[in-house]
Amino acid sequence: MSAAEPILNVTEPDSIPDAGLKLEADVVVIGSGASGAVMAYELSRSGAKVVVLEAGPYIRSTQFQEHFRTALETLYEDHGNQTNTTGDLAVLQGSCVGGSTVVNAAVCFRPPDSVLEHWQTEHGLENLSPETLAPYFERVERNLSIHENEPHEVNYNGRLLLEGAKKLGIPASPTSRNVKNCALSGHCISACKTDRKQSMLVTYLPWASEHGATILSGTRAERFEVRGRRVRAVEAVATDSRGRHKPVRVEAGLVVVAAGPIQTPLLFQKNSLGNSSGQVGLNFACHPSLAVFGEHDESIYAWVGATISAHAGNIENPLEGGYLLEAGMVGPVVTSTWVDGGLGREYLEFMENSKRLQAAVTLIHDHNVGRVYLDGARKRIEYDLDDRDFESLREALRGTARIYFAAGAKRVYLPTTRRTTIDREGDVDSVINELRNGKNKYRFSSYHPQGTMRMGADPARSVVGPDGRCHDLDNVYVPDASLFPSSIMVNPQVTVYGMASYIADGIKARA
Repeated sequence: MSAAEPILNVTEPDSIPDAGLKLEADVVVIGSGASGAVMAYELSRSGAKVVVLEAGPYIRSTQFQEHFRTALETLYEDHGNQTNTTGDLAVLQGSCVGGSTVVNAAVCFRPPDSVLEHWQTEHGLENLSPETLAPYFERVERNLSIHENEPHEVNYNGRLLLEGAKKLGIPASPTSRNVKNCALSGHCISACKTDRKQSMLVTYLPWASEHGATILSGTRAERFEVRGRRVRAVEAVATDSRGRHKPVRVEAGLVVVAAGPIQTPLLFQKNSLGNSSGQVGLNFACHPSLAVFGEHDESIYAWVGATISAHAGNIENPLEGGYLLEAGMVGPVVTSTWVDGGLGREYLEFMENSKRLQAAVTLIHDHNVGRVYLDGARKRIEYDLDDRDFESLREALRGTARIYFAAGAKRVYLPTTRRTTIDREGDVDSVINELRNGKNKYRFSSYHPQGTMRMGADPARSVVGPDGRCHDLDNVYVPDASLFPSSIMVNPQVTVYGMASYIADGIKARA
């Protein structure tokens, strides 16, 4: 361990006896990502005895290799192969101590006020006003050094986005990130080797550990022991490096399920629990994202510098067709998976030309049309882009193309499965208008699963109440992004941090 590496005591499966472990705690937290880590810290610092169960491995920062393919294999759910049932949408999630915060792009937005107001009016969540949540967002922003990118952190790719948007009158600015003295290596989604990204691995989890929290890695929660309306114990399985399974049982007075919008509902379904509303696993949304490239005459090297440096779009109006564009690229090889680079010599020329590509990804406020469920023992993510959302997507592509041409691009590559380019500014509308919604037509990816354990005041239409507690259970809380009543369009980590802090404060007040 280097002198700068945070102190984090993790019990790994190899150190667990073959007979397993039996633990007692005040609180057991399932998951160590954005919500689980915050809950573990906030509750442990109030004096609670906390045990955290993380299904993924403990990979130390010094072991990160800044190589995306290696990161997919070691740090991502299903080794980066988690997709929807159609197979045209990669749903990327971290699966390691620290969860998706270890492999995200460090982008930080508060939720738009219009989204919170929609939650209040449509879902009875009067408690979640922008004014109520503001102190919680301020708390995590201080704790995680969240700040707007300074001029030296906005690379040429980001400056081009800002320049083009300004010419068109589209709102744009440098992006806020949770980083300290960023090394600008551009390897955020492969995990930060230098601990500059303030992920849960280097912040809330070590802080919780210092307050006595016990953290187990490689330990997957499987079964709840239920008595009446209370979960009395969580039974889990730790799998060591030799593939041996070791039982882990944690008896606790309070259970926090923070496994994420896919694993959380699956765990509830597996235990036939908390679903009197019939909503567990429904209402899945994910911000289906597309990468768009603009070809310039000069070299841009869009992958050099901050992974995401600037953004543009009408982010305050997500409910009425708003969209968000984020200037970012993660290297020429990944570029070839986002657009059709061709074959043979054509592919080589495309790759050789990648240094001249301006790049951005699109985000939209998608409707909650998907669902997550078990098909026997198999995980299923059923989601196809809704026709209403395709109109928003089309506007995002149109806006991106116009910004690129305004910034001096001579050609725009669209993220279709078969190569589609816009070769003149005057062709933007005609090409975009010809695009049609359909399966396997676009190269989608998503880092932002949401919904599936909808929060609301009405137990007949939601799974989790306004305080984060499951309607059907007296001692089970869900603080992760699965409780979002709707998509929020912007990157969700700050919303999750703030909501988890709010829920934790409510628990402490009632305790």
